[in-house]
Amino acid sequence: MSAKLELISFKLCPFVQRAIITLNEKGVDFDINYIDIYNPPEWFKEISPLGQVPILRVGDEVLFESSVIQEYVDEATAPSMHPSDILTKAQNRAWMSFGGDINGLIYQINQAKDKDTFNEKLADIKAKLAKLEAVHSGKDFFNGTKFNLIDAAFAPLFMRLQLLSELCGLSFFEGLPNMQIWSNALNAKDSVKNSVVPEFPKMFKGMLMHFDGHIATLLSK
Repeated sequence: MSAKLELISFKLCPFVQRAIITLNEKGVDFDINYIDIYNPPEWFKEISPLGQVPILRVGDEVLFESSVIQEYVDEATAPSMHPSDILTKAQNRAWMSFGGDINGLIYQINQAKDKDTFNEKLADIKAKLAKLEAVHSGKDFFNGTKFNLIDAAFAPLFMRLQLLSELCGLSFFEGLPNMQIWSNALNAKDSVKNSVVPEFPKMFKGMLMHFDGHIATLLSK
């Protein structure tokens, strides 16, 4: 890839991680510019059509939407991280979109102010994980033993589930052995571990405290 790549996001964004993990897996050089999402610079407002992160600068051009960025990175650098079978590839893309719904639920559970709402969102997360359990390969990664683009897309989600388990004592994978296998394999990958800043766990805990929802009462000291 000849064009200079620059990712623009903030340090807690799960969606930019998809692109970072993909770039890490492919060994592609890139820069990352972390901004204050609550006080974004004017230049960011000018280049982001939705006013959201992540943004990928490709030379003088701009891409937005995390799934589009991840797909571009994959197509622009060989070999592809998608399965070669076109039906499997299409199914993977559908499940990648499904994963975005779970990320939304994690945001909701982190902000839930009362126990009933918290438990409702927790049940919703587990129900969606159960759907993934039924279609997962049962091996380290979604399709088998090879790390594919869908794995890069889900890794930020499983990183956050692991942190919530460690910080709050939550159990997401009871009765879901495939999800536990997948979580362990994803979180052990260097490309995943290196997709966040070193202070990420501390910042994530600080975010939970800042939201001051029910989950903050579960935080370990």
